Amino acid sequence: MIASARCLRVGYNNCGQVGSGATANQPTPGDGHACGQTSSMAVLDNGEVFGWGYNGNGQLGVGNNGNQLTPCRLCSLQGLCVLQIAPGFAHSLALTDEGLLYAWGNQLSPVHIMAEKESRIVEIAACHSTHTSVRPRATQVYMWGQCRGQSIVLPHLTHFSCTDDVFACFATPSVMWRLLSMEHDDFLTVAQSLRKEFDSPETADLKFSVDGKYIHVHKAVLKIRCEHFRSMFQSHWTEDMKEVIEIDQFSYPVYRSFLEFLYTDNVDLPPEDAIGLLDLATSYCENRLKRLCQHIIKRGITVENAFSLLSAAVRYDAEDLEEFCFRFCVNHLTEVTQTAAFWQIDGNMLKEFICRASRCGAFKN
Repeated sequence: MIASARCLRVGYNNCGQVGSGATANQPTPGDGHACGQTSSMAVLDNGEVFGWGYNGNGQLGVGNNGNQLTPCRLCSLQGLCVLQIAPGFAHSLALTDEGLLYAWGNQLSPVHIMAEKESRIVEIAACHSTHTSVRPRATQVYMWGQCRGQSIVLPHLTHFSCTDDVFACFATPSVMWRLLSMEHDDFLTVAQSLRKEFDSPETADLKFSVDGKYIHVHKAVLKIRCEHFRSMFQSHWTEDMKEVIEIDQFSYPVYRSFLEFLYTDNVDLPPEDAIGLLDLATSYCENRLKRLCQHIIKRGITVENAFSLLSAAVRYDAEDLEEFCFRFCVNHLTEVTQTAAFWQIDGNMLKEFICRASRCGAFKN
């Protein structure tokens, strides 16, 4: 694209996609508005749409499936002001200034789709692998087409809010439909801002004292993210009036990781400390944190600590971790039974383990 709003075309031209009137490759730039692979389309300032190149599937929308060596106007879109076009492999989309969506390919002329949706479409995208996504509004993205070997024949609402994420997740192969920008964003998202303010003395209105160290937090964040704190900071609790709350039940690394989780939804803790965090998560009824702790603990299991971890899993009612540790102990039964942890375990639990392992056939020759 050059300053005068002209778009130069150049390159492979086996189907006339350069729009030069021939099928010879274009080694030097020529004027035109072009996009696509073996077919190209362009939108003029007045909203008119032109297409040229390969048209075997009717992807040019000109009413037939013959290749077009020069730009041909889409008469079927006459009277509409098109803002954006998105050519795929064998289909194309057009978005008008009224937020209306038109599609074609196999269907030789554009047809209005998603007319039943109340929200106007604000963005469209299509990729080479017959995958399509559209965004009716800032928080919704619909997709259809080939999705990991399955054909989605009707627009399906995804849980994404960005078309790039839809293509990255569902398209095969994963692709990006817009140019990657390497420019640095000078703003922070909500999640980034929360992460930045964790343990910040400048903005905090509450401190936790753990093992003689302070952790600076914000009451509002804790109340929003944790039912335990929402109850604690009710007006009839004495903690609601305090500026410093003493914690002696948990260690500093464990409690700090818990508070950081409330700000970031992530846990960064070595497996040996995750048992303490699992205890905290159980006490505070934080089920998601409990699941994250179990994943961390699994990564740190060894023959030496397997039975101790099994005992902790039973104590904290972590069923998934309990099953994992039990299977590990059975698979390494000879080594596990020679560890100190095995013989220091509670008698009732040892008996339960032996009975359960026996039912699994662990003691068969």
